[in-house]
Amino acid sequence: MARFVSDKKVGESPESDRRGFLGKMGVLPAAMIAATSAEGCAEPAAEPAVEPAVESSGMPKIRLGAHSISRLICGTNPFNGGSHLSVFVNRQMKKFFTPEQTLKTLRRCEQVGINCWQAGVGNVALYNRLLDEGSRMKYLAIAAGTSSSVEILSKAGCIGIAHHGETTDRMFKDGQLDKMQDYLKRVRDAGLQVGVSTHMPDVIDAVESKGWDVDYYMACVYERHRSAEALEELLGQAPIPVGEVYLPKDPPRMFRAIQQTKRPCLAFKILAAGRLSERRAWVEQAFRQTFESIKPTDGVIIGIYDEYSDQPAENAAMARKFATNT
Repeated sequence: MARFVSDKKVGESPESDRRGFLGKMGVLPAAMIAATSAEGCAEPAAEPAVEPAVESSGMPKIRLGAHSISRLICGTNPFNGGSHLSVFVNRQMKKFFTPEQTLKTLRRCEQVGINCWQAGVGNVALYNRLLDEGSRMKYLAIAAGTSSSVEILSKAGCIGIAHHGETTDRMFKDGQLDKMQDYLKRVRDAGLQVGVSTHMPDVIDAVESKGWDVDYYMACVYERHRSAEALEELLGQAPIPVGEVYLPKDPPRMFRAIQQTKRPCLAFKILAAGRLSERRAWVEQAFRQTFESIKPTDGVIIGIYDEYSDQPAENAAMARKFATNT
């Protein structure tokens, strides 16, 4: 095992070491980065100083069928320990997000005007606990496979299901996209909003050209799962291991696909799965670029990891700042 020489300054605590490591990994929340310079470490967040009623005012909304949802939607990957960065960050997220902490974060989201949670079948029980507490949070899901997931999500109060992006893209690459229609019909028959999730602009273009009965898209702005062959063609080589690669020319491609459909689109991974979270300027640029590049009827899904700061409030503030002007 390789040894690393610490550059810790005298007087720094182990906790600041840990925050410094996470910052370098690109997973510190936007709020924590905003509170410090690019060189320094931030302190853990204090209790919010703004009244919830003030914070939640002015949050822009969009329509999804009969439902009014905030243009900023809370994602679920951090809650489930999915950092898209490393197994070590996954473990830290999973350790932090106990069921009680996840509920606390979702309650905070609702306080600051985020009224929709995007998750999956595995989070249904927690969503029901949230509703039992009196929450009015709406629930959007991704799922695929058998009709059992549709039934579970429908009974839980879910308002819409998007066909899972990983499965969607695999079907598209295998020339079997049409097989997805059976699942979409089951969602429609359940009376829910019908969505398609994807990481590929070509999928949106294909579904549009087919004229399918779809209400919305979930659109990852980065095509993050290219094959080794595709990466070698683009870059001249493939990384070791062949994992997730985020390329700066990807978002404009997805934004064009979003603009070319009249259906609402929910853009996600706008911070490149945390890779653009290290500096406030990067975070602001991602929010600004996204809201300027999508339609006024579109929204953004953002993963929230608030172990170190009040990230729900800060993300909501950026949505109010940039989404209101589009």
